[in-house]
Amino acid sequence: MISSSMPSCHRGVSFFPGSIMSDERHWAFPPDLQPQQRDLGFDLAPVLDAVVGLRAEIPPDAFTAPLLGTERAGNGVVIGDDGLVLTIGYLVTEAEALWLSTNDGQVLPGHPLAYDFATGFGLVMPLGRLDAPAIALGSIASCAEGTELLSVGHGGREHALRSRVFARRPFAGYWEYLLDEAVFVTPAHPQWGGSALVDLEGRLAGIGSLLVEEAVDGKRVQGNMYVPIDLLLPILDDLLRTGRSGRPPRPWLGMYTSEAQGELVVGGLAPGGPAERAGVREGDLLLEAGGRRVHSLAELYRRVWSLGPAGVDVPLVVAREGTLLRPVLRSADRNDFLKKPRLH
Repeated sequence: MISSSMPSCHRGVSFFPGSIMSDERHWAFPPDLQPQQRDLGFDLAPVLDAVVGLRAEIPPDAFTAPLLGTERAGNGVVIGDDGLVLTIGYLVTEAEALWLSTNDGQVLPGHPLAYDFATGFGLVMPLGRLDAPAIALGSIASCAEGTELLSVGHGGREHALRSRVFARRPFAGYWEYLLDEAVFVTPAHPQWGGSALVDLEGRLAGIGSLLVEEAVDGKRVQGNMYVPIDLLLPILDDLLRTGRSGRPPRPWLGMYTSEAQGELVVGGLAPGGPAERAGVREGDLLLEAGGRRVHSLAELYRRVWSLGPAGVDVPLVVAREGTLLRPVLRSADRNDFLKKPRLH
């Protein structure tokens, strides 16, 4: 069952806390769905061992606690010889305690180094020597539609899945998130959060973010969305040095917006966020942003982000019960609303 801390699917998308399994080790994919060493041109064992388990504890008064829960579990992928772990950031944001576990049973505390809102990536540094190999970084250039890949979760080969790419396209999320290109694979891995998308040369191509349900060849199927690893290298040095990407923070509205048939509807508001403070209400129909008509989430975000960095005023036009309203939102830096990790 899905955890009570996990919100229901939104337009076919589910993403928190990264797993629908209550016990991450006491299950296995059927053997015919697992990768077999004889079919691969690389050594599978170190790739499997590069994926570690991740558990995080978040304070009940954290900004993200009502939506993401106070206990989160998923995966991380070792990408550095020093044990640096890459994961999906929603697992570790506002974490006050964090634990990493390897396939051979080692458990170490970790420190959340960074969470990049634009990509969704998070970085964790183990507080001790992590006995797990690092995986080589690849590219989504190896993820053409129809390509067979591996979706790998913590737990060894029994938690690794032969998957296939069914789409590469933009993705817009209602939490003010936009990727110009994401990778979608099927079948779905049940522990998708922070899982590794591995190409057929044994390289990391993406990090698991979402559970999705879509129509493929006329049938409804479940799959996963992966964030391309290509987005990491341009910001990695800044993330390691400062915990942020080095780019100016984007303006954040604190407005959860749904898209349906060319219309945008406000589905929820972040407490104390810019939209709530400006008087926007749940159920408002969003017509314009920054003086332009917007019909899709991608159009909305690109328009808002084009106005300037966080703090810029964002004029909207919304319809409410037949009346047009023109609230002006003083945008914010989303990071300012989050609890910062304690220094160790």
